[in-house]
Amino acid sequence: MAAHMRRRLRKGATTTAVAAAAVAALAASQAPAATLADGSAGSGDPTAAGEDTASGETDGAATGNSPYYTDLPPLVTPDRPGSSSGLPAAGSAEAGIPASILAAYKQAERTVATTDPSCRLPWQLLAAIGKVESGQARGGRVDANGTTTSPILGPALNGQGFALIKDTDGGAYDGDSVHDRAVGPMQFIPSTWASWGQDANGDGRKDPNNIYDAALAAGRYLCANDRDLALAADLDKAVLSYNRSTEYLRTVRSWYSYYQRGTHEIPDGTGTLPSTPSTPSPSPRPGTGSVPSATPSPKPSPSKPGGKPSPDPTKPGGGGSTSPTPKPPTPTPTPTPPSETFGSLENAGTGPLRATAGRTFDERVSVRARNALGAPLAKVPVTFTVTGDTGTVFAGGKRSVTVRTGADGTATAPELQAGEKAGEFTVTAVAGTGRPRTLTYAATVTARQADAIARTDEKALVAAPGEKFADAVTVKATYKDAAAAGVAVTATMVKDRLGVIDNDKGPYFKDADGKPLRTLTGLTTDDEGQLRLPEIFADDNEGTFLLRLTTEGGASIVVELTVEAAEETAPEEPAETPDATETPAATKP
Repeated sequence: MAAHMRRRLRKGATTTAVAAAAVAALAASQAPAATLADGSAGSGDPTAAGEDTASGETDGAATGNSPYYTDLPPLVTPDRPGSSSGLPAAGSAEAGIPASILAAYKQAERTVATTDPSCRLPWQLLAAIGKVESGQARGGRVDANGTTTSPILGPALNGQGFALIKDTDGGAYDGDSVHDRAVGPMQFIPSTWASWGQDANGDGRKDPNNIYDAALAAGRYLCANDRDLALAADLDKAVLSYNRSTEYLRTVRSWYSYYQRGTHEIPDGTGTLPSTPSTPSPSPRPGTGSVPSATPSPKPSPSKPGGKPSPDPTKPGGGGSTSPTPKPPTPTPTPTPPSETFGSLENAGTGPLRATAGRTFDERVSVRARNALGAPLAKVPVTFTVTGDTGTVFAGGKRSVTVRTGADGTATAPELQAGEKAGEFTVTAVAGTGRPRTLTYAATVTARQADAIARTDEKALVAAPGEKFADAVTVKATYKDAAAAGVAVTATMVKDRLGVIDNDKGPYFKDADGKPLRTLTGLTTDDEGQLRLPEIFADDNEGTFLLRLTTEGGASIVVELTVEAAEETAPEEPAETPDATETPAATKP
């Protein structure tokens, strides 16, 4: 489109001559006339077509009303295939369409016929627009995937002879972070592509520089508003929605009729490139609708009140300048190539972020930066930030770090160290300026865990009915054979070893009011992983009861508590005492 522009046509007599040449060309080839629908822009009145080339507004046009090629079809139009036995296998380069470009147009026609059959989109219309917008992707200069070998960019839409459209994509598509430019073989402006972009070749990206993606996007755009492109009025409206110019409509219509007569496939890269671009209308003065005249040179002025005028440099011996040095025009910024333009930020395979309090996360947050063409982009600064109240930080104690992407486009944050408070937090990755790209990852800190718990002694725990147990229950929790400090433990009196049924009889703890309590929560192991339970009391029920202790992490132990009455001890019988009346045996001498 804007590329290879060699000269500009002026509107007026030149435009009339071009239109006349178009009619003569079509008549000579016996092609059907490229008529305009009744009530459309056929009258030549710009306002009838919605044309406002001097207004500086896009009017919703897909291309932003940017320039286009005005070259017309050749005088000899090819016959429709099959209509002439003498039809050559190959014709002129003008009549041919590069293989990949033609395939993209026909694929778009088939796709739209499936999803929106009432539109009746003809591929020849896409071919006509593609010819006028970019010369069929610069003569079919695309790679094997249908992506242009170099970006096709229109001029900056800076209001200097074109519409004024300030940047809407951060330069992601057009490499210009100041103003928008039309992009790709179908010349979409970035804001329109953001709404209509398609992934027609199944590579996971919507690339305006890919002819398959761009052709399908153009097809769907032309079919908008329930248009039936088999109707002349709807076809005209569709073309004018692409670029609001009657000259544009006539040119597209000419190529549309030409391609309807027939065409043939030529190898990629061998097509001819049009040479005649349209001429943009400069912006008028507010309220006048006319082109502003040149600003007159300032008159000489005295250097001091009452002094003499400065010398006139146009006269011999005048000496100096009478007007201030003119400001140099502000140059239009050179667009950054898409290969160097930041396009997107994506997850580079980061798994679930979950860790136990006080421990290091196994996963590290990793992102990948891509350029506007979808390739990895190196040396992009990415800032990772931890947000939340769990106390989690990156290695080194920082909550925010910046890492640059490597050659593969990836940047990986340092290890995350979980805080002591269980809960959820987020890690945010931000990259890019102007329109930063952001990724947010959810993360969780779980309470400290234990994979084993055991008593610290083997004493039998026995109490009499109505009494308290003399020995306290003390346990130790471990995780991977190391003491598990700060682990939450729940103690429950149960009827079975699995703890399925709670027990409402037998041993119990006491709450703050001294009332029986058979489940305790909020217990935590100390720095050595040990926990000493509060006193346990027995009610009047005798028997063997079970106490189940469960830790965060699923470790558990069942402790037996025995309630039985103490054995009664029989009193000792007194020794027999001899009867005092009994006569003792005689003592032998």
